[in-house]
Amino acid sequence: MGILKIEEIIKKLPPEFQKEVEDFIQFLLEKHKKKTGKKLKQEWAGALKKYRRQFTSLELQRKSLEWRED
Repeated sequence: MGILKIEEIIKKLPPEFQKEVEDFIQFLLEKHKKKTGKKLKQEWAGALKKYRRQFTSLELQRKSLEWRED
């Protein structure tokens, strides 16, 4: 389906539905922008390395949650 065909279909809609279509397209554009613009940062990787001999991974997980709450 080409853009011209989509425009023809949208023009057949009542104005309030045309506005809904426009809003939905804006939503999709923002959603796509957010997906492509974000990358997972792992700056924290290795931050708890010094504690690995003191705690198991599960204990470290719990401890890190405690530290975040402080």
